[in-house]
Amino acid sequence: MSKYSAFSLARHALDPDLPWPRAWRSPEPKASYDVVIVGGGGHGLATAHYLAKNHGITNVAILERSYIGSGNVGRNTTIIRSNYQMGANTGFFEHSLKLWEGLSHDLNFNCMVSQRGQVVVAVSPVQMDVFARRGNIMRLNGIDAELLDRGEVMKLLPYLDYSKDARWPVCGAIHQPRAGTARHDAVAWGYARSADMAGVDIIENCEVTGFAIENGKVTGVETSRGRINAGKVAIAVAGHTSHVAKMAGLRLPVESHILQAFVTEPLKPIVHHVVSWGAELFYLSQSDKGGLVFGGHIDGFNTYTQRGQFAKIRDVAECAVSLMPFTSRVRLLRHWGGIQDMTPDGSPFICKTPVKNLYLNGGWCYQGFKATPASGWTYAHTIANDEPHALNRDFSLDRFEKGNELDEFGIGNWTYKQ
Repeated sequence: MSKYSAFSLARHALDPDLPWPRAWRSPEPKASYDVVIVGGGGHGLATAHYLAKNHGITNVAILERSYIGSGNVGRNTTIIRSNYQMGANTGFFEHSLKLWEGLSHDLNFNCMVSQRGQVVVAVSPVQMDVFARRGNIMRLNGIDAELLDRGEVMKLLPYLDYSKDARWPVCGAIHQPRAGTARHDAVAWGYARSADMAGVDIIENCEVTGFAIENGKVTGVETSRGRINAGKVAIAVAGHTSHVAKMAGLRLPVESHILQAFVTEPLKPIVHHVVSWGAELFYLSQSDKGGLVFGGHIDGFNTYTQRGQFAKIRDVAECAVSLMPFTSRVRLLRHWGGIQDMTPDGSPFICKTPVKNLYLNGGWCYQGFKATPASGWTYAHTIANDEPHALNRDFSLDRFEKGNELDEFGIGNWTYKQ
C-alpha cells in the first residue's frame, strides 16, 4: 500500500478509472499473536500504531466486534484540548495535544485538526477565580492559557447573550488558543491505515467472548471466530470496559452511562472557536459542513444502549438558547449517543491488571477522544515494557485503595455525577 502524496493524487486525477487501494486489509485471524488488542476504536488503533512505531512490535491483532469507527471514536463532539489542572492529567493531555498537532503528518492522513481555540465562559466572579487558578497551573506547566474579561469575550464571541435580561451573566472566560477539534472518523481511519501498513492485522466482526487464563496468566482470547492465542492481551473497549473485564474475572469501579451529542442544520460560519459554558456542562463548535455540534452532561442512569432520553435533549437545548439566543431558530438535524465509562474520580485507567499479561485502558468519562494519541502512546509503552510510562503512572487501578484519587472535577467520588 503506497503513501498518499501529491503525485498519487495527480495520477488518480489523470486516470479516473484507476481504483484507490483499500485503506486496510481484511485478513483472517492467525492462530497466535504477540499482542491482541480487544477493541478497534481510537485507543485500540492508536495503541497498535505506537506499538509498531515506537517499539517495533508488529505481530499484533486488533479485534473489533463490529466495524472500525462504529463505537465512541465516531460518536463524540471532536474536541481536543489540554486545559487540565490535576498533576497527572495536566502532563498527559498536553502530551496528547502535542501529538494531535503533528498527527496528520505522522499518519499520512488528513485528520482535519483545527486548532481554533476553546473559550470557557464564566458566569460569576467566583468562577473567574477558579479559571484564574486553572490558567496559572496550565502556564506553570508550559501550557497556553489566557484569562479574558467581559469586554474581551464580547469582542471574541459577539453572538453570545450579553443583555441585562440574560439568564446567566458573562463575567469573563479562560481561553486556550491551541485547543480545537479534529475529524473523528478520519482519526480512526488514519490510525487503522497506519497500523495496517506496519503489519498489524485488523480483524472486524470478531467479538471477544472470553479470556483464556492459566495459573493467573492470560494466554489468549475466545472469539466468535475461534480461539486466538496471545502473549499479551490489551483491553480498550470504551463503554463496555466493565463488561469485558468481567469475563477475565475483574470487577471494576466503573459505571456505564450514555452521553448524547447533537448537530444542527448547516449555517454560514459564525462560531469560530470551541465554546464551553460555566453555568452548566455545555460545549459547542461549528463543523466544516456548517452544523453546530454540541453536547452536555451524561444521562443519569446506567445503560449500554446508544439511545438518549428527551429530558437531556431539553436540558442541552436550554443551554444552547440561554448562551446563544439565535440557536432557537435553528433546526436540530440529528443526535446520537456514545457509552461512557464513568470512574469515581473522573479520571481513566491505563495500567496492568492483577491478571498477568492482561492490560486495561478504560474509564475515560468525558475525555476519551481528546486523549486518543497520548492514550495509545502510553498504553503501547505499558504493554511493551510491562510497566507504566511516566505520563500514565497515576492512572492505576489501585489508586482508590491508596487514596490517590485524581478528582479533576472536584466533586468527590460520585461516579454518576462526573
